[in-house]
Amino acid sequence: MKSKFTSSLMILAITVGLSAFALAQRPSSAGSGRPSGVGGGNMSPGNPNMGTSARGGDVGSERIGHTNMGEQAPASVLNNPKLTTSLTNALSKSGVTVPGGNLQAACGGFKTLGQCVAALHVSQNLNIPFADLKNKMAGSTSEKLGTAIKDLGGPNVDAKKEAKKGTKQADEDLHTAEAAS
Repeated sequence: MKSKFTSSLMILAITVGLSAFALAQRPSSAGSGRPSGVGGGNMSPGNPNMGTSARGGDVGSERIGHTNMGEQAPASVLNNPKLTTSLTNALSKSGVTVPGGNLQAACGGFKTLGQCVAALHVSQNLNIPFADLKNKMAGSTSEKLGTAIKDLGGPNVDAKKEAKKGTKQADEDLHTAEAAS
């Protein structure tokens, strides 16, 4: 009888211990764990995978720093004049001219600011009219950047490589603009 009681007590102790361990592994709604919008992984400046969702689904999903500015709708981000100026300046330093000089108007219709900035870079890099890229990406077809490049870039363009390049450039500009604002 005594050994049965001891065995039952040990099983109960193990069950409670394992339950406590399992609960400790689960994120709570009380704010423990990683803050919302922050990606995992190596966030060092030399990490080639670092970036926002300017990727538009064409490449990885890690994010820079502590925000996800590139994943937000352009109107929600560009209503901040200081941020709009910082991003326009970052684009200008990268050699990108904003069509019409108005970033908010140029990015209207895109799902995310990152998609718009990446499209601006691809337009500049490949000499594809931005209006054509915008029509493919923000129009009724809502193509991803790589698909739009494939459609508009011609047979000698490596669409995947160019989408990745434009996305990386967009990530850098978004990061620069965020740091400056």
